[in-house]
Amino acid sequence: MSLNLNALEDAPRLLVKARLEPVQGTRFQPTGFPEIGAAQYEGPNGESMLLVESAQSMANRLEAVCWDKSADDWVPELRGLSVVKVLDKNSEPLTNSVLEAHRINSPYILEGKDKKVLQLLKDELADMEEGMVDLGKLAGVLLRLDANSLLHGVFLAKKELAGGRLRLPRALSGFVEAMEVKVAASGGVKNDSVDPKGDTSKGFGNVPFSRDEFVSPEITAYFNLDLAQIRGYGFSKEVETLLVTLALFKVRRFLETGLRLRTACDLDCRSVEVQRPKGFQLPPLGDLKNSLPELISGSGVDFQTTTVTYQK
Repeated sequence: MSLNLNALEDAPRLLVKARLEPVQGTRFQPTGFPEIGAAQYEGPNGESMLLVESAQSMANRLEAVCWDKSADDWVPELRGLSVVKVLDKNSEPLTNSVLEAHRINSPYILEGKDKKVLQLLKDELADMEEGMVDLGKLAGVLLRLDANSLLHGVFLAKKELAGGRLRLPRALSGFVEAMEVKVAASGGVKNDSVDPKGDTSKGFGNVPFSRDEFVSPEITAYFNLDLAQIRGYGFSKEVETLLVTLALFKVRRFLETGLRLRTACDLDCRSVEVQRPKGFQLPPLGDLKNSLPELISGSGVDFQTTTVTYQK
């Protein structure tokens, strides 16, 4: 099935805004940060704002909806794309370049005894040790080895690889914020019916605790796809279309299946609006799912599934 992406051809960005609301009730739990807790801040007009989901967390969630953990593979619509899989010493699945915190730069991929991927990168990118980095060539290598990194971004922070200068920024990013927020304070007690006065440092005894959730009249997810960056890789039209469609699939699937962010933060998508370019409509998830297998097989790319075994 062919998608109509003509409205994106000359646009530098695709900006999408989605209105969210709690599945039940009015309260929700935002992401928390060490030492500061919830990220509350004042908006430009003094309104009370809250970061519900950070850009780094959203990147992880946009990848999670693409991976079938039970099959240790892409979800069916994306099978055939390149990926690096990591096995443990017993040849059991350990991790992969889609879900790893640093993706293809993961120590489980580059720092173990199996140097297959590191050696491949050194061989392919050896001519970048000095001078300017050829981002087009880097993108071409990553496309065959770990296509997802072209949307997620990558930083190959190793001296052996062009002195640690090989990096691409995120082409697809997102975050969730809420405005005019108010605190919904509550709490509870961890009860110990056997020894209420037991040593709490060892897990015994009654332990009271406080809990802050929030309410807001407007919770919004924002997505930004850098179309100019994707075009700047210098790929064929077929590959560009594949990468853009993969990004749209991530956004749509997250909005339809990935909005249970935490135990106390289960959200629904109320509406989706394309802010730029005007006139473009985000394709339905079904159309994207139907298009992707043909786009992958017709891209002309030798996508690789590379397997490494991690041992210290």
